[in-house]
Amino acid sequence: MTTNDIAAGAPRAGLRARVGAFGGFLTAMVIPNVGAFIAWGFLTALFIPTGWLSNADLASVVKPMITYMLPLLLAYTGGRLVHGQRGGVAGMLGTIGLIVGADIPMFLGAMVMGPLGAWLIKKIDRALEGKIKSGFEMVVNNFTLGFLGLGLITASYWGIGPIITAINQGMLRAIHVLVDTGVLPLLSLLNEPAKVLFLNNVIDQGLYYPLGLQDAAQAGKSIFFTVASNPGPGLGLLVAFWLFGHSKVIRNTTPGAIIIHFLGGIHEIYFPYVLMKPLTIIGMIAGGMAGIATFSAFDVGLVAGPSPGSIFSYLALTPPGNHLGIISGVLVAAVVSFLVTSLILKMTKKSDAVDEFGLQEFTDRSREMKAEGKAVLENALAGTPAAPEATSLDLVRKVVFACDAGMGSSVMGASSFKKKLTSSGREDVEVVHSAIESISEDADVVVVHKNLADRVRRARPNVRVVTINNYLGDPALDDLRAALTTSEVNNAG
Repeated sequence: MTTNDIAAGAPRAGLRARVGAFGGFLTAMVIPNVGAFIAWGFLTALFIPTGWLSNADLASVVKPMITYMLPLLLAYTGGRLVHGQRGGVAGMLGTIGLIVGADIPMFLGAMVMGPLGAWLIKKIDRALEGKIKSGFEMVVNNFTLGFLGLGLITASYWGIGPIITAINQGMLRAIHVLVDTGVLPLLSLLNEPAKVLFLNNVIDQGLYYPLGLQDAAQAGKSIFFTVASNPGPGLGLLVAFWLFGHSKVIRNTTPGAIIIHFLGGIHEIYFPYVLMKPLTIIGMIAGGMAGIATFSAFDVGLVAGPSPGSIFSYLALTPPGNHLGIISGVLVAAVVSFLVTSLILKMTKKSDAVDEFGLQEFTDRSREMKAEGKAVLENALAGTPAAPEATSLDLVRKVVFACDAGMGSSVMGASSFKKKLTSSGREDVEVVHSAIESISEDADVVVVHKNLADRVRRARPNVRVVTINNYLGDPALDDLRAALTTSEVNNAG
C-alpha cells in the first residue's frame, strides 16, 4: 500500500470511498496490534491499585507499555505498510522523538509519524535507485536511514511534537466537554450512519481508540471505548427484523446474524438490514444514544478497545465495579433500538420489504441464469476491461473475501464459502480473507460488499470483483460457486 492509495485515488472515486480508504489504512495500523492493546487492558484491570488483583510490581509495567511500546508498535506497523521494513524503522525513529518530547501517550502522533517517516525514506530510496555504485549499497542504505532518522527525531521533538500535542489535547478537551455537559450521546448521530457506510473505522480507530487509551491510562477506564462499539443497538435491530420482518427470507437470516453480531462481535452483519430499510437508522441512533447515556449515568467504561465488539469482549474488558453499568448500557441500547425499529417496520408496506433488501432480485436473477444454463457472473462480476476471450475458471486459484479491516465479515464469508466450494469439488481454489488495502497481488477474484467496491478497484484495478449485499447467503455467492464449478466465465467490463 502506498500513500497515493490513501490520499489521491482514482479521479472517479467518490469522497466516501476515499475517506473509507483512509479509515482502512488507520485500521490496518491498529488491528494487527489489538492483541497488545488488550494485553495492556488486562494488565491494567488486574494489577493497578484499583484492579482485581492489585500488584505494585506488575502494575509498574503499565506505564512503559502505554508510553513506549504501544505507540511504537503503531508507528512501525504504519511505516511498514508504506515502505516495508525500512519504512517501519523510519516511522519508529520519528515517533520516539514525539514520545520523549511529550507528557501524554503519543498514539495520534504515532499514526502520523509512522507513515510520514516511511514516505520520506521511500522517496529517498527511489531518488537513489540505480545511482549507487556496486558494493556501496549497504553503506548508502544504512547511512541514508540513519541521517533521516536523526532529522526525524530532531524535528518531531522540537517541531512536530508540540503541534500534535496541542491538537491531541484540544480534541480531548472537546470530548470531555461533551461528557461534562451530558451531550455525549449526540455522537451517535455521527457514529451510527458512519457504521453502515463502512466509515466507522475512520472515527473509531482514528479518534476514539487513541483518546480512550489516554483516558484509560489516567483513570483506569474510558467511556470512549463504548461510544461506537456497543453491540446493543445492532442486537435490538436484528431482533426487530426477526419478529416483524415482512419477508420470510429476511426473518430466516436474522437468528444466525444475531449470534454472529452479539456473540461474535462482527457488526458488519447487520449493515445490510439498515441499508434495506434506511429509516431504521433512526432506531440505531436512538439505541446508541440511550446506551451512551446509560454508560455516562453509571460513570463506567472499558479498560481497552473491544475488538471485535462482542458482548464477551465487553465483559472481559470491564474493570471492577463497572459490570452493572456496562451490562445496563448494552441492554438499554438493545431495548430502545428494538422498540424504534419495530415501530418503523410495522409502519412500512409489506410489499417493499424484499425488493428493498435486494434478495428477491438476486434470487430471480440466479434462477434465470441457472435455467438458461449460463455459468457467468453478469452484474455481480465487475472489474477493469480484460482480454475479450473468456477466461477458464480452471485457472482461478485464489478468491479473496475483503472487508474494511479484514478481520470481521470477510473472515466469516471466506470460511463459509470455502466449505461450500470444497463440497462442490473445487478443493484447489484457495479462499482467504483480507483488508481491502492489503489484497494480495495473486488474487484472481475479490468478493466485497457493494459499498466497498470502489475501494477494491482502486487498490487492485486489474482484479475481478464480485459485489454482494451480504457475506452469508447472498445469491451472487451462489452464482460465483456455480461458475467456479463449471467451465468458464466471461470477463465483465
